[in-house]
Amino acid sequence: MNKEYETLRWPTNLDRSGIEQRLVQVRNAGVEELTKRFSGLEKMTSAQLGAAIVGALSWIQDRPEHRDIAMQLEMCAMNLKNLK
Repeated sequence: MNKEYETLRWPTNLDRSGIEQRLVQVRNAGVEELTKRFSGLEKMTSAQLGAAIVGALSWIQDRPEHRDIAMQLEMCAMNLKNLK
């Protein structure tokens, strides 16, 4: 996930589809722990998906080398209220 020239945007209106799109990028980023957490995200309930996002944020917070992934997770977390 190289977003070197991307400006920071914090969309607060992502629906489930938008959240899933970002999580697919997280899942495919090559970090085994996150690949496992989001392997079946399309079939997760809203509660399961929310728990997976919060758990992934907790796991990644002490890993500055994955800051770009953490930002994607933060954007998803900000939109958890929109999960249905």
